[in-house]
Amino acid sequence: MRKSRALASIGAAVAALGLAAPAAVADGGRVPSPSNIVALPSVIARGGQLTITVDGCPNGGHAASNAFPRTDLTPVHGAGDAAKGTATVNDDARPGSYDITVHCSGRSLTRPAAFTVIGGVRGGLGGSSTDGATPTDMAIGGGLVAAAAAAGGVFWMRRRAEKQF
Repeated sequence: MRKSRALASIGAAVAALGLAAPAAVADGGRVPSPSNIVALPSVIARGGQLTITVDGCPNGGHAASNAFPRTDLTPVHGAGDAAKGTATVNDDARPGSYDITVHCSGRSLTRPAAFTVIGGVRGGLGGSSTDGATPTDMAIGGGLVAAAAAAGGVFWMRRRAEKQF
């Protein structure tokens, strides 16, 4: 009687293994895991859009960083097992390098220093952060005007002296 139970258990195990084998062969026998995280552009200003592409993520997933909120990655059709997403860098992100962590197919991968955030400029003000000319600017400008007036006077006096002979 014990042999029949053992044989029944072995038969059930073989049947279960036989049913699972075609699924494993169809996927190449491997569980996909994220690899090769690419962030473009690699240098970006605050508020800019960053494109993230990940290999080994056939079902999509999400990407996260301290510089942008969690971003969904969707499968790219015709590109094998790649996934892609677009993240918007926070307006208050500090300049510097940032890591990207990708989660897909139940696995995670972090790429250190995947992209760099640069500080923005005050474009409407021409990059200036002060209003009007400073006293130093006024002194330099006044000195240049005085030097130009003196050089003009010397030139005029020399030309006048040459005509008298």
